[in-house]
Amino acid sequence: MRASDAERERIAELLREAVAEGRLDMDEFGQRLETAYKARTHGELEPLVQDLPAPGSAVAPVGSSAPVPLRGSAANWPARIGGTATSKGAFAFWGGFNRKGRWTVGRTFTAFAMWGGGEIDLREANFEDREIVIRCFTIMGGLQVTAPPELNVEVRGVGIMGGFGEGSSEDGEPAPDAPTVRVTGFALMGGVGVERKRTKAERRRLKEAKEAEREARRGREVEGPAEGPRKEL
Repeated sequence: MRASDAERERIAELLREAVAEGRLDMDEFGQRLETAYKARTHGELEPLVQDLPAPGSAVAPVGSSAPVPLRGSAANWPARIGGTATSKGAFAFWGGFNRKGRWTVGRTFTAFAMWGGGEIDLREANFEDREIVIRCFTIMGGLQVTAPPELNVEVRGVGIMGGFGEGSSEDGEPAPDAPTVRVTGFALMGGVGVERKRTKAERRRLKEAKEAEREARRGREVEGPAEGPRKEL
């Protein structure tokens, strides 16, 4: 079966997702992307993604019209849910704390800061349950919650002579199979901020992937679109 431009773009999207998650290095990504844009048949496209299943969901067949789900930093959500919590709370008084990197968030996590601050980074975290509540309380201090764009986050807090709310947000849609995190609590003469952004490593991979894709597109434009054999008249 001949491959269409839409099918080549679907494969390119899967490859972009894979490099964003660290499944492919930039050399592999560039080689597969170039092959995808030059492919003429389904048989040439299929091997490019056979070892790259979309995390947490089935890969759409090459000939399918179903859209490819985007995941970005929210790698394999089902694998990140469950297990024993490594932390269920944090406290700061005239100091600070942080929870970041690979850690498992308890189904109820309580953070308190007085005349101090704390950082709760969920971008690489695992979750004890699918429903997580993070309770943030601060008095003349500050707490910062950072989540990937694909995580479902709800903010329900109160600021009294202070602030409690969402800040900057990078592009990305919450994934249907991602956990739901509810941030509640209050800030008295202090602040609790919630922002959605990717890690520096992921932003770098996405930037490099876009540059490699532009190069592949330019090469394709120079060579012309994939065409089948022409019949002699």
